[in-house]
Amino acid sequence: MIYFDHNATAPIDVEALRVAIATVSAAPANPSSVHAAGRRARAAVERARLQVALALDVKPSELTFTSGATEALHLAVAGLVRSGDHVLISAVEHAAALGACHRVGAQIEVVDVDGFGRLTPEAFARRLRPETRLVIVMRAQNELGNLYPVAEIAAAVAPVPVLCDVTQAFGKIPVRIPELGVRAAVISGHKVGAPSGVGVLYAAPGACTRPVFMGGPQERGRRAGTENVLGIVALGEVCARLDERVKRTHELGPLRDRLADELRARLLGFHEHGDAAARLPNTLSFRLEGLAGDLVLPAMDLEGFCLSSGSACASGSLTPSPVLLALGLSEASAREGLRVSLGQGTTTVEIDRFLDVFPPVVARIRAVLLEN
Repeated sequence: MIYFDHNATAPIDVEALRVAIATVSAAPANPSSVHAAGRRARAAVERARLQVALALDVKPSELTFTSGATEALHLAVAGLVRSGDHVLISAVEHAAALGACHRVGAQIEVVDVDGFGRLTPEAFARRLRPETRLVIVMRAQNELGNLYPVAEIAAAVAPVPVLCDVTQAFGKIPVRIPELGVRAAVISGHKVGAPSGVGVLYAAPGACTRPVFMGGPQERGRRAGTENVLGIVALGEVCARLDERVKRTHELGPLRDRLADELRARLLGFHEHGDAAARLPNTLSFRLEGLAGDLVLPAMDLEGFCLSSGSACASGSLTPSPVLLALGLSEASAREGLRVSLGQGTTTVEIDRFLDVFPPVVARIRAVLLEN
């Protein structure tokens, strides 16, 4: 199997998991318990919190562990927005951010992108109202790979707070929260090699103080429920070596560019999506005219390749990608979208193999469609 779906989830960091398993085996206890084993579990959680804080350049006390970025987004929005408040949100945000706004009854206004999926600080500033209470914009777009000028947007809308989803950027490019100028930010562990089921909310002092989950004093009263010690420790260990992951992702840029150039040369109707001037080095989003992505994916799966037609969270949906629709594509064109996202283990040999297999698969499908 050749795995080209790293934006959906990254393979487990085996060394981080080994450390996590050893830790929970040595302290098989609830970190809220006061006995020795419980104190060891608590110490492991707090050590991991420090590791994540150092990676993000924030204070450990500003971090709350959650079950993932989706919960973290809901916790952030619940703490920053009340029913009826005006919220500006980019047209290409993750559905969880939009869902969190709907949940609190916010008055939502969408800031459109252009045909390349780009956002500008001016577009947000023009839509500010006296009742605007929050701006939501991600650092890196999960389907397109676009990078957004979060710091500039935060400056343009100040003093309105900004919530930033850094899930796709974290571990792929350097992420330092103070440089973004945001009030809150979220990450998800499974995007960087930790197990699924752990995420983090960063909140500046005084922000996001309304819990979504009630019933316990965990996480300084911000999130009730026993902490996922295994996932938290694994995430901490990944963060301790995060610079290595960022460096490796940067080195994927030439592989990604070569793949795009070869596909453009070999395939009729190839169209690349996104902003070539500001994007993640591992992500290629494209479409092939007249060929729905859901016809290509199973054929490539049979050839041993894992790729996607967009966000994994929307996989299997009967509706076309909202992100591609936001670019101004028709529904038919949006259904043609495909995404290749490279990762830590991607090699030149795998790229060569993809280039050997993909064009013939496309040709076979197109031939069948012509016959019918």
